[in-house]
Amino acid sequence: MSEDISQVKDALVLFMPSGRRGRFPLGTPVLEAARQLGVYVESVCGGRGICGRCQVTVTEGVFAKHKITSAATHLSPFSDTEARYKAKRGLPEDRRLSCSALIEGDLVIDIPIEAQTNRALVRKRAEARPIPRDPVMQLCYVEVDEPDMEQPLGDADRLVRALEAQWGFIGARCEFRLLPIVQTLLRQGEWKVTVAVHTEGIPTIVSIWPGFHDRLYGIAVDIGSTTIACHLSDMLTGRTVSSTGTANPQIRFGEDLMSRVSYLMMNPDGLPALTTAVRGAIEGLIDKAVNDAGASRDDVLDAVFVGNPIMHHLFLGIDPRELGGAPFALAVSGALTFPAREIGLGVNPGARVYMLPCIAGHVGADAAGAALAEGPQKSKEVTLLVDVGTNAEIVLGNRHRILAASSPTGPAFEGAEISSGQRAAPGAIERVRIDPETLEPKIRVIGLEAWSDEEEFAEKIDQVGVTGICGSGIIEVIGEMFLAGIVTQDGVIDGSLAARSPRIEANGRTFSYLLWRGDQEIRITQNDVRAIQLAKAALYAGVKLLMDRYGCTHIDRIKLAGAFGAHIDTKYAMLIGLIPDCDLKHVSAVGNAAGTGARMCLLNRGHRAEVEDLVTRIEKIETALEPRFQEHFVAAMALPNKIDLFPNLARAVTLPVPKTPLPGEGRGRRGERRRARPDPA
Repeated sequence: MSEDISQVKDALVLFMPSGRRGRFPLGTPVLEAARQLGVYVESVCGGRGICGRCQVTVTEGVFAKHKITSAATHLSPFSDTEARYKAKRGLPEDRRLSCSALIEGDLVIDIPIEAQTNRALVRKRAEARPIPRDPVMQLCYVEVDEPDMEQPLGDADRLVRALEAQWGFIGARCEFRLLPIVQTLLRQGEWKVTVAVHTEGIPTIVSIWPGFHDRLYGIAVDIGSTTIACHLSDMLTGRTVSSTGTANPQIRFGEDLMSRVSYLMMNPDGLPALTTAVRGAIEGLIDKAVNDAGASRDDVLDAVFVGNPIMHHLFLGIDPRELGGAPFALAVSGALTFPAREIGLGVNPGARVYMLPCIAGHVGADAAGAALAEGPQKSKEVTLLVDVGTNAEIVLGNRHRILAASSPTGPAFEGAEISSGQRAAPGAIERVRIDPETLEPKIRVIGLEAWSDEEEFAEKIDQVGVTGICGSGIIEVIGEMFLAGIVTQDGVIDGSLAARSPRIEANGRTFSYLLWRGDQEIRITQNDVRAIQLAKAALYAGVKLLMDRYGCTHIDRIKLAGAFGAHIDTKYAMLIGLIPDCDLKHVSAVGNAAGTGARMCLLNRGHRAEVEDLVTRIEKIETALEPRFQEHFVAAMALPNKIDLFPNLARAVTLPVPKTPLPGEGRGRRGERRRARPDPA
């Protein structure tokens, strides 16, 4: 880490939020490095420093996971070109022009959203669901008696008395910050005003408008480790009027949750930067949501947030380092209600924030929101609810008993740690089919409906290109490679097939599969397969631990939540062993369930009480402390599993017959785990 950069000839550069990295000779322009890695940075002027669209930021600090110590001094000094652009057009202090800035040491480079030409798609939409409206924030039109000499009550006191008489709010009060302006507002409205009343606990007037006012909005925000989604609701109708989302800018500090905790351990003063990053992104989403709806920030008076425990803490400005190791202690786990101004949220100063409760150290408010929305605790059937992300959160049970756990899947399903992986954006491969006879593939990319063997694909592919492979595509290509025999049950790319197809290529001692030939060749390497095996085995092992604790051997219904869960083909998820065997008719994607739970709590106070009660009834299982985790994990490394049978899956697809065990396998307990089982079909 303390290496003298003057003695090295190249540097390691990591680009965020794409997660792509590579080594480059010192003196390489940052823009050129980005282009070589397929990181798309907008540059209209061809790198002459005129357009200013290629701006980047250096994220400083020690990134232990990536073995990078990044510093702004690892770029060349400010150039004359940049100075000229700054003088004419302005350039923020933390920005550089990537066409002019040269690499002089290891770097973590953040590409601002406005400079990304292929922006990640945020797929956390608001799910259509009727939600009975009973919000905690209420608008009340009040006619106040004018002051007179016989009743010398203060104006604020008469406003409170009128509110009690006309709306029945006994014991109401007015927020202290409104007292200096209440007289002015009453007179502007000719003693007729509209007040916003926070009705939870002691009824409190939190905002006043002169005359009649009928605009009241609330926001529900799902703070994911990869993406943030914001839904703006009209609190008077219950309708979601605007939804927007963005990539979580904290990804520059680490692709997964524990990487961000690790960053804080290496950079103890880094907490404000992470908190500022996520709050800034949310402010941007609020701006866009209210503008899209033709609303005003001042009309937003309620906000509900969900997130995993680390996102929950970072958003609140709480150091999450205690969550980095046992006993995974939360600073606060219960539901929170507080004025939005306490965290500087740019909405009405009287607005309130409600944070759903966390379930456990690594099972957060997002899992609580998802359980509220999907209701496994109300079902007769044993239901598995999985939010697939960098940290999979798992809920299992029915109306008799409900359990929850988390499993560290890592960022592989998001495209990180995959050689040609990327987040979902135009040009990313999202669907794959492989001919089992010829081993030739066909693909479909985000932004085009046609498959690559169709004429329309060839006509329009230049519009988006083929830039990489996203999470849903990774799941499908591994599944298709398994069905075609390219990958064995143990996850090994079969090099003997190189004699049948030139797409099977040798890479030293391992092999890879050439998925796409083009300007950018896309291969699935042995390391890619291993990364998916590790991720899916961690999730499956977590599910098995919950099944063990619950005492069930099969699951009646599976619901896949989250942006990733909504876009993967459930058949392929089961084929690679990401989820247990189940009747495929009972496996479904439920979209952004956490966001739905947040909207339910925004629009109906009863759901707040419901989720708070639910969290007290959920049994929390800490997978890291369970002795059978490793056993389940090892078995789950196989495709789809070394031990568990998949009869429902076998009725839907023809599973490959496992190869005959080698001599000596099958002896003792370990041998039993490794023994190949017959195809259940």
